[in-house]
Amino acid sequence: MRVVTLLPSATEIVYALGVEPVGVSHECDHPPAAREKPSVNRSRVDPTASSGEINEQVAAAEEDDGVYAIDRETLAELDPDLIVTQGVCDVCAVDHVIVAEAVEELGLDADVLTLDVHSLDDLFESIHRVGAAVGRDDRAADLVADLRERVAAVETTAARAETTPRVAVLDWLDPVMVGGHWVPEMVRKAGGTYGMEEAGAHSRPREWEEVVDYDPEVLVAAPCGFDVAQTRENIADLTERPGFDDLTAVRDGRAYVMDGHHYVNRSGPRLVDTLEFLAAQCHPDLFETPPRDAVVELGTVRA
Repeated sequence: MRVVTLLPSATEIVYALGVEPVGVSHECDHPPAAREKPSVNRSRVDPTASSGEINEQVAAAEEDDGVYAIDRETLAELDPDLIVTQGVCDVCAVDHVIVAEAVEELGLDADVLTLDVHSLDDLFESIHRVGAAVGRDDRAADLVADLRERVAAVETTAARAETTPRVAVLDWLDPVMVGGHWVPEMVRKAGGTYGMEEAGAHSRPREWEEVVDYDPEVLVAAPCGFDVAQTRENIADLTERPGFDDLTAVRDGRAYVMDGHHYVNRSGPRLVDTLEFLAAQCHPDLFETPPRDAVVELGTVRA
């Protein structure tokens, strides 16, 4: 089967099920083999710009032709049987409506599978759906069982904690946005309290004063699309805000930078890695320290 995946999480799912896609999105970089595949789309936003500049570019693109464009010539050449796309966020990846229009215009005989993940259960269901679509039902069942076992292990360990610290996960810095979708659920499973957003809700801009008033005991900066290095370049958007140094998380040395691009904002199998990382930030005495390419203390980045 010839499969095209148009978001990084779908690419990771397909590879995890033992299927090699013939085409991917411009952001697909895991596993490393995905980088060698033809890109079927392009972004109208410069991903290397500052967080504020990217926000302005996204707003302008949404008023024009959208953030992403399909490379119709490449898509036609690949002639896929299945295209996996998403319906969660038209800023994060190609929207399913754009894909459907391209398929119709090109006259392709391809099924379009739209993933819409807002929780861990949604992720597990998506893995089953992809497995069924590519004829790997058993492999999908094994993968989901393994992921569920790891989630249960985190919950069991976190239940031993004596505290449930207030946590804030920021998935954008300028403007400040508090992570929604699967993030509130994962923080709670990791043994923390997430009081700034409801589970499953969309991420949205917030006033900085709301974060100050909430006064998180654990603060995680994980901008969407940014790895640790790019967050480092933009960290002043956060650290120079009034009252930042007075936050309990900052005073106690419990403010962190996490790789948002590969973990927090990517709704693939590695969300369970993210859960384990969050558990370590909530309860470092109970969980192993995350790898430094995924999580670093914000103080070291700031320095």
